[in-house]
Amino acid sequence: LYKKEKVNPMAGCLPIVVQIPVFFSLYKVLFVNIEMRHAPFYGWIHDLSAPDPTSMFNLFGLLPFTPPQMLMIGALPLMMGFTMWLQQRLNPQPADPVQAKVMMFLPVMFTFLFATFSAGLVLYWTWNNILSIAQQWIIMRKMGVQVDGQTTKSSSE
Repeated sequence: LYKKEKVNPMAGCLPIVVQIPVFFSLYKVLFVNIEMRHAPFYGWIHDLSAPDPTSMFNLFGLLPFTPPQMLMIGALPLMMGFTMWLQQRLNPQPADPVQAKVMMFLPVMFTFLFATFSAGLVLYWTWNNILSIAQQWIIMRKMGVQVDGQTTKSSSE
């Protein structure tokens, strides 16, 4: 592939190879570190080492009701799931229909999975998704690829 198209197939793996150690380290630091427990942050997040305390089943903390742990999907995991879905929409759809369905299901699965993770980890992943979306959008606009149904450069150029 490199000889014919001058594209290194392993170049796409570099961001995730850098990202995985950061993700595991952040998970371990937030999970084990005593100093991070009950450290104030911003807004409704009062503990970065605990899962998001809000839930859509008690109107994000407005009702005095604590839903079962399985239903504790807070605002941060929902934002993470939405940004993951949006990031996938910017990428080309897979040719295989089964793979396309799996890719559509992944944001939902990760939303439920990340609901049990610490708020700091979900916040990190959400911001990473937002930065990746912005980066992808800027690159696509500069390359003249369709963004939001609009072509940035005419195809005759």
